[in-house]
Amino acid sequence: MARKVTLRTLNSLRERREPAVFITAYDYPTATFAERAGVDMILVGDSAAMTMMGLPNTLGIGMDEMIVFVRSVCRAAKRTFVVGALPFLSYQPSDDTAVLSAGRFIAAGCDAVKFEGGARIAPRVRAMVDAGINVMGHLGLTPQNIGQLSGYRVQGKTRAAVNQLVEDALALQEAGAFAVLLEAMPAVAAAYVREHVDMLVYGIGAGPDVDGQLVISHDILGNFVGDIAPRFAKQYGHIGAQVEEVFRTYAEEVRSSCFPAPEHCYPIDSADEAEIQSCRSRPSAPLTRTALAQTALARQTTSPLS
Repeated sequence: MARKVTLRTLNSLRERREPAVFITAYDYPTATFAERAGVDMILVGDSAAMTMMGLPNTLGIGMDEMIVFVRSVCRAAKRTFVVGALPFLSYQPSDDTAVLSAGRFIAAGCDAVKFEGGARIAPRVRAMVDAGINVMGHLGLTPQNIGQLSGYRVQGKTRAAVNQLVEDALALQEAGAFAVLLEAMPAVAAAYVREHVDMLVYGIGAGPDVDGQLVISHDILGNFVGDIAPRFAKQYGHIGAQVEEVFRTYAEEVRSSCFPAPEHCYPIDSADEAEIQSCRSRPSAPLTRTALAQTALARQTTSPLS
C-alpha cells in the first residue's frame, strides 16, 4: 500500500513542480475509486448540498449532514489527504465555534479543514491552527458569500481585485493556513497570487499556474443534476446518461418478465420443489404459525444465500 499523503508530501510535490490531483468525493464508493486511481487529495465539499442533496446552493447544508459525508469518505481514503469543507455558519460566529466544528471533522477522519473568506476570517484560522488543526483557505468565488458576490461571477479581473486577493491570502498565511484554494478567476490573477505567498496554492477554475487542480467529481463524471455548468469543468465521462440507460433497461426487463431469469433464482431440491408446487396447485387453508414451525423443525435444514 502506498504511503499516506501528508503536508510534507504536498510540499514535496510543489518543490518538484508536480501538480497535486485534487477531487471532490462525498461517499464511500467515489472515495474508493479516487483512492484506487491514485489522486492526492479529496475534498469533502459543502458542494454536497448541490451535488448530493439537490439544493440550489451550498448554504443549506449543516454540520450533521457534512459529518455523514466526511465519515463515508474517510472510511475509504486511507492514503489520500482528505480535506473537509466547513459549512456555512459552522465557523463564522466565533473562534470557539470554528474550533469545535473543525475538531469534529478531524475526529471523523479528515486531515485538514477548508473555510471561505480572507482577512476577516483570519482570527478563526489562528484559533483552529492553535488547536492543532490543518487549515486551508478559499478565496475568489466563495459560494457561501454568493449574495455579496451577486451570483456565481468570475473574480480577480482587475488589478485592484488581484491586490485584494493577495492581501487576503497573506492574512491567511500569517494566521497559519497551510494552503489556499482559488476559485473562478483568470489564470494570470491566480499566478500573481501564487507568486506573492509562501504557501500551497490550489485552483478550481484558476488556470494552470498553481500547485494543483481541484474539480467537482460530478462535473467530470457527467452525473451532476442541475443547471450549473462551469466553463472550467471538463467532462470526462457520461455516467449520468449511462445510469439512466441502465435503469431504463432494467425497467423494461421487469415489465416484460425477462427479469429475473432462472440464473437469478436460488436452486432447490427437485423433490422439495415438487412438494411445494403440488401445494400451490390445490388451494388449501393457509398454514398456521405452529404448523410452519413444525415443518421447519422437521426438516432442520438451512440454505446459504449464494
